Amino acid sequence: MQTITLGGGCFWCIESAFNKVDGVVKAESGYANGTKASPTYEEVCTGSTGHAEVVQVTFNPETLSLREVLEIFFALHDPTQLNRQGNDVGTQYRSGIYYHSVEQKQAAENIIQEMTDEETWPDPIVTEVEEVSNYYSAESYHQGYFENNPQNQYCAMVVGPKLAKFKKTFASKLKKSD
Repeated sequence: MQTITLGGGCFWCIESAFNKVDGVVKAESGYANGTKASPTYEEVCTGSTGHAEVVQVTFNPETLSLREVLEIFFALHDPTQLNRQGNDVGTQYRSGIYYHSVEQKQAAENIIQEMTDEETWPDPIVTEVEEVSNYYSAESYHQGYFENNPQNQYCAMVVGPKLAKFKKTFASKLKKSD
């Protein structure tokens, strides 16, 4: 098994998608790369802890490659928006790849360079690539939030449509139950 930590805006969207991917053992919402020990959601939302909302993805590299994990990650958010995703604004919503090994760091830098060279995005990619630090699991009510709260207005307006597009684009990568 391999674990990588990814920040791409609100963790509800990223976690919901990755938990549907074949080869992903677990996708857990959390906070990473800040300064405060054991921050709460409310503290992270203020931007004062320095943490990003992240999803820690544990996957089987024999089923799902690191490259595929990164491709999915970049399809789930806009890596050109600095400290925001859509209407979610603040450093806690920054785009980041928080690696757990030198291999992951190199893979992240390579895919960012490829997308830059190919001009995949009209604007420069601002995704930070840093070693994971100060990771904390988010409160239990954040885990599986979309699945448990589909009627929530944010879920219905933002997460649902993003997840529908994701399922269509990555249909061949989904778990058979999805």
